Amino acid sequence: MPPVNPPGPAAPAFDASTHLWSGPAEVHFRSRDLAPLRQAPGRCVVTALAILTGQPPGAFDVNTQDPVSWSAALRPHRMKLAYCPTDARKLNHYLPELLAHDDLFTLSYYTSATQILGEPDAHGWVTGSHVVVLHRDRILDPATGASTPAVEHPGMGKHTKRIFRVVPAGHARGL
Repeated sequence: MPPVNPPGPAAPAFDASTHLWSGPAEVHFRSRDLAPLRQAPGRCVVTALAILTGQPPGAFDVNTQDPVSWSAALRPHRMKLAYCPTDARKLNHYLPELLAHDDLFTLSYYTSATQILGEPDAHGWVTGSHVVVLHRDRILDPATGASTPAVEHPGMGKHTKRIFRVVPAGHARGL
């Protein structure tokens, strides 16, 4: 019987995690002035886009579950979203790396503590989620209309849905 693992070059080691942003250190929107806005119920995505652009939330017609449409809505404002590899760990596990970038991100997290990744109901609903803007070390939260230190934001204890870096529209990476 031949050996199960014949001798040869070593296989790459399993990666338990990866950096949120690989490549050269770069900063795009560190000096941008952003103002928090308070959302109308169920409108966190368009309000986050409004925070990023300075436009009113009503200026955006996007699918709240389609970040490609969010990125397309940012392009006229010379921005787009770039995916950051994540899993469902709580956001506080990513916070030190996010803060080290000292730039601009959108953070999405699940609002439920119990029904994450469950089976949808008859209408396709699984659980709620929320989107906030991280600028440097502050969270601009559409739910409250406030800007708070990221380390104090209650969403840091929630499970990650998505993280996007906001990059210039002409950047090599992005949606």
